[in-house]
Amino acid sequence: MSLLKTETAAIQSDTDVVLVRQKVRAWAIELGFGLVDQTKIVTAASELARNVLIYGEGGTVRLEALNDGMRKGLRLTFEDHGPGISDLELAMKDGYSTGTGLGLGLSGAKRLSNEFNLRSAPGEGTQVMITRWK
Repeated sequence: MSLLKTETAAIQSDTDVVLVRQKVRAWAIELGFGLVDQTKIVTAASELARNVLIYGEGGTVRLEALNDGMRKGLRLTFEDHGPGISDLELAMKDGYSTGTGLGLGLSGAKRLSNEFNLRSAPGEGTQVMITRWK
């Protein structure tokens, strides 16, 4: 697998969440993703960027365009240095939220991705890596 290009963007405000959505859509289009795959990766990115802002007190997203033989992919790594998640299993359940949301952010992002990896510990922040393949 080879890395075609990479970019890192800050997530510190609502405006940044919108910019992340726009960047992800532009990259997905550039990689030749169809409308359904574009929508899935943009929706997942929006949920995760919002989580970084609200629960992680801000952070970053790294976009990576991948080439794996005949297929192309878009990997997004969201990272914050917030309070972390104490119960990962509970956090992945539909309907669970520590805030006012619907509790579909993490589990929804997982369903919208081909690959999903979550690492978090109390006091150490959270990292969520998702990949969508074309």
